[in-house]
Amino acid sequence: MEKRNRYTAEFKTKVVLEVLREEQTVNEIAAKYELSPVMISRWKSEFLERANTVFEKKASEVDKMKKEYESKQEHLEQLVGQLTVEVDWLKKKSGLK
Repeated sequence: MEKRNRYTAEFKTKVVLEVLREEQTVNEIAAKYELSPVMISRWKSEFLERANTVFEKKASEVDKMKKEYESKQEHLEQLVGQLTVEVDWLKKKSGLK
């Protein structure tokens, strides 16, 4: 049984960008990298379908990081409040206050 080749995203991007430059035909590029022209065409259409998400993704990542930061900050503020109450209580009980 023949093992399937796995190609990295970087390699696929490199091949697709060569196709988009139109300096060589898809068949020439396929021969150069020993790939099927059908596979390269599939990679190209997938690349073009997802191209609009490149710029949207960063905004959602920023929002996600902002929410995580705010959640962590809120947790830390609650912890500081709780520790302050505990320290005050311990001071009262020990007679230092």
